[in-house]
Amino acid sequence: DGNNKEYNVNGGLGLISSRLSVEGPIQKERSSFIVSGRRTYADVFLKATDDFKDSKLYFYDLNLKANYQINENNRLYLSGYFGRDVLGLGDTFSSDWGNTTATLRWNSIISSKLFSNTSLIYSNYNYNVSLSSNNNTFGLSSKIEDWNLKQDFSWFAGNKHSVKFGLQSIYHTITPSSASGTSVSSYPRNPRYSWENAFYINDDFKATEKLTINYGARLSLFSVLGGDVFNTYENGVLTDSEFVEKGKFGKTYVNVEPRITANYRINEVSSIKGGYSRNTQNLHLLSNSGSGNPTDQWIGSSFTVKPEIADQVSLGYSRNFSNNNYEINAEIYYKSLQNQIDYKNGAQITFDTAADVESELLFGKGRAYGFEIIAKKKSGRLTGWISYTLSKTERKIDGINNNEWYNARQDKTHDLSVVATYQLNPKWTFSGLFVYSTGNAVTFPTGKYELNGQTVFQYSSRNADRMPAYHRLDFNATYEPVNNKRFKGSWSFGIYNIYGRENAYTITFEDNPDKPGTTRAMQTALFRWVPNITYNFKF
Repeated sequence: DGNNKEYNVNGGLGLISSRLSVEGPIQKERSSFIVSGRRTYADVFLKATDDFKDSKLYFYDLNLKANYQINENNRLYLSGYFGRDVLGLGDTFSSDWGNTTATLRWNSIISSKLFSNTSLIYSNYNYNVSLSSNNNTFGLSSKIEDWNLKQDFSWFAGNKHSVKFGLQSIYHTITPSSASGTSVSSYPRNPRYSWENAFYINDDFKATEKLTINYGARLSLFSVLGGDVFNTYENGVLTDSEFVEKGKFGKTYVNVEPRITANYRINEVSSIKGGYSRNTQNLHLLSNSGSGNPTDQWIGSSFTVKPEIADQVSLGYSRNFSNNNYEINAEIYYKSLQNQIDYKNGAQITFDTAADVESELLFGKGRAYGFEIIAKKKSGRLTGWISYTLSKTERKIDGINNNEWYNARQDKTHDLSVVATYQLNPKWTFSGLFVYSTGNAVTFPTGKYELNGQTVFQYSSRNADRMPAYHRLDFNATYEPVNNKRFKGSWSFGIYNIYGRENAYTITFEDNPDKPGTTRAMQTALFRWVPNITYNFKF
């Protein structure tokens, strides 16, 4: 939150990104600030290629933090964030999205055993997507705006109990996806308002010297507020329609979320843990199951859409080796999912969906299960970790895939990460990163037909296909020369995606102009490999 004694500046100047941070006291020993910003310009490399010379790819963000000590027991914190990502692939696709947040927090020491944090948070997330194909254009835009009030308490009730409790109240304003384009009428949407409240209590109980139990519950209330017409659908068929006046309650969902975990220390180097938790999700992400450009959008629970509920059980084992130089953690889990959401077969995602997305949705259940393991080397000249996850995520929704289980879009069978850092000497440090993951589950077309001069693709089983696996290897070297006490500088040299893997961002299907009557698949990959040199400084 900023140095309250002296001013400091640090940053970096690189080939693909730069950053700068300034911190210092506002009033010495009592208040301070920190301002930092970043900007990437990776699209410079895209312009060097014929295929992507008209493409854009960059992000920028700005952070601001300040704090003021009122007295020994009270302190105020103010923070703000603004960031935006921009992606464009020639004339066919462009997307930009960003967040704006502001937080005011009051930290208070009420007594030696009771602490309080009061926070007022504003956030605004918005995105825009534009698509162009076969002389047709289509655009989507959406926004989520939240006002959030949080009150958290920490109470150290004794040697065996550490209790946390509090409440949260969020006022949501969601502007659903509004559509426009050459082949579709403009669909401006009314904002949807909702009020989300939660109360929670949690106790960290040291039952014995070896057994610790963490248990608690959260009460979630989500109210749909008026200001729009709310349609009710059953299996995509309209069954009711009701206008609710602005400011009035339309529908309220109440859910209790219990949770408990237990950790038992077997001996000085090993322990086991197990737990159960229930979580409720009132805002929902709708994902396109196709392999083309993303048109994901957020909606809130409504008269038709119920809160998603997840019940999870897990069992884990941890062990340290060689005087805590090595560590292994392994865990298995199973998650049961209720009120899962997906598009019905033949949903017009880029047209009718924008008008009333709920008419294109079906609901059912899901399940996720898997095994996770991570091994760490925590000391010595060579440090790092290896993590691997074997998992499965499925859904079962009447009306999709012959009512049988099918892969969820986010299903990834394998997920592997390897990170290593080697300090050659006080001046040179080398690091590497390798990642591998199974491609997202998607639905590729299996046939096509002509309708009014347009090609219409046919699809079979939902999410039965896969995007190509994602993998890459990165390398970085850092050189730190001898610096004086006031000024410090270092050089970083790196290569992103050393072996030039063309990881697919999208795969689209279109008429093949070279062979009339046939279809070709077009893969878009953003980068093959990217070198980077950065000069880091601090004074």
